[in-house]
Amino acid sequence: MKAVSCEHGNLSVVDLATPQPARGQLLLEVRRCGICGSDLHAKDHADELTGVMDEMGYPDFMRGDTPVVLGHEFCGEVLERGRGAAKEFKAGTAVVSFPLLRASGGVHLTGLSPLAPGGYAERVLVEAAMSFVVPNGLDVDTAALTEPMAVALHAVRRSEIRRRDTAIVIGCGPVGLAVICHLKALGVQTIVASDFSTTRREMASLCGAHVVVDPGVESPYAATEQSGAITRAPELYELGVGSMEKLRRLPGWSHLYRMADAVGAASPKRPVVFECVGVPGVIDGIVGAVPVQTRVVVVGVCMGTDAIRPAMAIGKEIDMRFVFGYTPLEFRDTLHMLADGKLDASVLVTGTVGLNGVARAFEVLGTAEAHAKILIDPRSTAVAP
Repeated sequence: MKAVSCEHGNLSVVDLATPQPARGQLLLEVRRCGICGSDLHAKDHADELTGVMDEMGYPDFMRGDTPVVLGHEFCGEVLERGRGAAKEFKAGTAVVSFPLLRASGGVHLTGLSPLAPGGYAERVLVEAAMSFVVPNGLDVDTAALTEPMAVALHAVRRSEIRRRDTAIVIGCGPVGLAVICHLKALGVQTIVASDFSTTRREMASLCGAHVVVDPGVESPYAATEQSGAITRAPELYELGVGSMEKLRRLPGWSHLYRMADAVGAASPKRPVVFECVGVPGVIDGIVGAVPVQTRVVVVGVCMGTDAIRPAMAIGKEIDMRFVFGYTPLEFRDTLHMLADGKLDASVLVTGTVGLNGVARAFEVLGTAEAHAKILIDPRSTAVAP
């Protein structure tokens, strides 16, 4: 079979043996596979993450000097069913799969380990237990978005955002756009999107952002003019002293304070910020700019070393949450939200290439602003998106 191999930062089409499904596995014909931002980073910087993955107990993560077939955002059709795989996975059935594979005595990251080749290929192995039949005749382009949209769903759920909260999305690449789509589906009333790119700001509006900001011109944190938000320490101190001056005039003031605290009225207003860039310095910049007690959800994957000023985060009581991946239920729910029309991610797909066009697609995604998600169609002869 044909596949795209990545080695020493080079992408090339190679011939590989077609894998055979083991017990409980499926062999899929890949219909679409998305190019993820983590693929772009891993192509040239996988070795920067090798040490981290070793410390986490996973020494089989991809390395620059070892060939690997990337691709963990795919949709395919069942070609062959291994022993023990459920009968619902009949030949020709369209499925999407959680990118984890049993191989070589362990469970490996599909498309991010040489032990689990990914979807930049004509065929890919998946676990039947982690695969889901595509419902409602959902098209393969949209079905292939299940994985990145599940990442965004997990981030939004971990944020515990409420509809009346203000959401601020920093970075409107595919991850940021996916987060905006989920915020819209949830019914969040104020969604602010920030990106230097005019094209990506336009995409953010189409995905559901109510306010779009060029951070080179305007602060996304000031754009909403959220009443009650505090960004400077003296304002916080004044709130504390001024509130107590008023409360202490009332009998039973501590009970009133306790009641206000229980319903969230005793704390300053704060947004929920989604960091979707993954570049060193962005997290610290957010911490320095956001209002007091802001919740920051870090979705962008920074593969290098970064630094923050803990005293700044402590002084502002920043609530910072790091997210990774999704649960099997979130993966399944995302697929059905897409198929039921409850989640619209159509804006994300901006181009398609065949296997011979993958290297060019990486170049385009690394330099141009016109694309969000480029899909790979192994049947296509297109060499440019």
